[in-house]
Amino acid sequence: MFIVRWFLGRIILLLNFIFTPKKRKRPQDEQTMIDAATEQLALYQYKACPFCVKVRRAMRRQGLNIATLDAKQDPHKSTLVSEGGQAKVPCLRIEENGEIRWMYESSDIINYLDKRFA
Repeated sequence: MFIVRWFLGRIILLLNFIFTPKKRKRPQDEQTMIDAATEQLALYQYKACPFCVKVRRAMRRQGLNIATLDAKQDPHKSTLVSEGGQAKVPCLRIEENGEIRWMYESSDIINYLDKRFA
């Protein structure tokens, strides 16, 4: 099973590399404001997870510079479980007005990003 997952993961990464979407072009001052807003966001993800790839592609299409954290690595994994409550990816950590929210579904994350930054 490990070999099948590894192989499929490499195919997903290759196809993502070949068909990478173009970044959205914005005026510099608008992009600076969006970059400041995205500093409060972090995406916990696995590199070859198809749902994580879906979210990263949506982020790229919108030109969002959101930090991506590998949830397989111990400090990020333990933070995801202890603060977010689940070891599930993709997960967007949203910090707004001193409050932290954890959003887990890829479609919900993409809808949130579309509403906030589109």
